[in-house]
Parts: sequence; structure tokens; C-alpha cells
Amino acid sequence: MSDLREFHDDMRGVARDVLAKGAHWQQVVDAGWSALEVPDALGGAGASFVETAIVLEELGRAAAATPYLGTTLAVGALTALAPNDSRDALLQRIGAGATAAVATGFTVSAGRVSGCAEFVPDAGGADVVLLLAEAAGTPVVAVAPGLLVAAQPVLDETRSLATVMADGLDVAQSWPLPSGVAALTHRAAVSIACDSLGAAEAMLAATVDYASVRRQFDRPIGSFQAVKHACADMLVQLSVSRQLVVAAVEAIAAGEDAGVVAAMAKSHATAAAVDVVGKAMQLHGGIGYTWESGVHVYLKRAMLNRALYGSPAQHRRSLAARYRRDHGM
Repeated sequence: MSDLREFHDDMRGVARDVLAKGAHWQQVVDAGWSALEVPDALGGAGASFVETAIVLEELGRAAAATPYLGTTLAVGALTALAPNDSRDALLQRIGAGATAAVATGFTVSAGRVSGCAEFVPDAGGADVVLLLAEAAGTPVVAVAPGLLVAAQPVLDETRSLATVMADGLDVAQSWPLPSGVAALTHRAAVSIACDSLGAAEAMLAATVDYASVRRQFDRPIGSFQAVKHACADMLVQLSVSRQLVVAAVEAIAAGEDAGVVAAMAKSHATAAAVDVVGKAMQLHGGIGYTWESGVHVYLKRAMLNRALYGSPAQHRRSLAARYRRDHGM
């Protein structure tokens, strides 16, 4: 376990070094991140979601604009399928650098797929778009040429979202999804939680650094009790977020039912990130509200993350409903 922890620490360090030089997709591919969960036999690293989560967190910390989220969700969908030649070819293609996205809410009937999905991360310009669909009551992953993909403008310029539409398109390929759609939506929610955790931790670190050098009344503002308490509250929120995110990541990596832990991680980590980045903007004073400070980039990313794949309120309602069901209430 200690060796694995050291490996993960090294991975974080490498990720920060790479992202400090920029966040171009080719750099992501060259670092091997697009192939992390692709099996060894297909040219990938054969890693788990634990390692992918580290990259997701560091991308959030850097507020990086890459199609990694959609691509890693597609890898998760493909690795959940039974091995076959066409699936393996897609995994190899993505591992080599093809971008991908996953859209939900489609139906397949008589070999044709129909449906519409909104706010699909990284679908615009993706080389591969996978459709999570239902065919005669069975969940499937499908590929259909001719999809209509329309970009959806959002305030967060670090994200690319799109609407994906299909109206009776011929299905080129489809595979049964044994794990069901829920497992993949849990993975998506936790992926966003990882991103939010990284973004919020970056803003806490930036705030502490700023408070140590910004002076008022001949003292660093970090020496003022109100600032100390605010930073301490931010740290507590993020400590809870990290515990919840780690538990959810481990559950997904182990193939366990992650419904509860994913909802807890997504609801707390994304809400906490908005609070933390908002406080960071306030503690930076007037400069925090300027374009040059860059805090606004993290705030917009945190706010979009809070809404993607279920708001905190939606996840808390699902937790409450599950509790009532499990306890016969």
C-alpha cells in the first residue's frame, strides 16, 4: 500500500508538471492519461479508476480545458462491456488519442436509435460518441453515424458541452451493458466531484499564499483572525470532501454499488467547491473580482460542476429516498 501511495504521489507530481506547461490534448495523450484504463493487451496501462481520478483532480486544480472528461467516461463505458473485436478496436483508438463522449437517454428499436441528450461533455468535435440506450428493456452501448451534435454555450470557458440528437438513425454497432447505466452515471458524478475537489484545493492554496503577502495596517492579512477562521472553514470543508471522494473512487474502482457514496461525494464536493472558491474571491479583496486574478475561472467551473450529473439537491433527495426505502419508511 505504501508503494502504491508513493506511485500516486509521483503521478500527481508529474501531472502538475505537465499541466503547468499547458493543457493541450496531445500532451494529455503523450502522458498516457487517455490510455490509463485501457487494458494492457490493447496498448494501455491497465490501471484503475483510482489513477484516472488523480488525473481528473489535477485537471480541476489547473482548470484545464481538455476533452479528458468525456473521453474517460467513454473508456469506462467500453471497459464495462464484454471483450470483442469492435469494442477492443475502439479502446485502442481512444487510447491512441481519439477523443470521445458519452450521451444518455436513447432508445433502440428495430436497429434504429432515437433520443436527445443535453449538456454532454466534450461531444462537440469528438471522434467517437457513444450512446447509452435501452433496447427492448436491455441497456446497451451503441454507435450510430449521422448524429446531430450542437454546441451549447456556457459561461465556463474551460468546458465544452453539446446537445446530441438522433432521430431514427441506423445503429452501426451495439453491445449489451451488463452493469447497467447507473454504474456509469455514478462514475460520471464522481469524476465531477474529483474535478471540483482539485479546483477548490487550488483556490484555498492561492488564498493562503495571497493572505501571507497582502498587507494591511503593516501586517499580512493572514494574521487577522477573521481571515484565519475563513481559511480554516475552507480547509474543513475540503477535508470532508476528500474523505467522501476517496471512498467513492475506491468503490467504483472495486466495481461495487457506488450509489450512496457517489451521491454523497458529488453533493458535498461540488457544493463545497462553490463555497470555497466564492470565499477565495472575497478574501482576495478587490483584485479577486478582476479578470486578471483568474479566480473567476475557477468559480464558473465550480458552478457548472455543481449542476452537471445531478445537483446536490437531487443527489440528497436520492439518498433520502434510498434511506426511506431501505428502512421501510
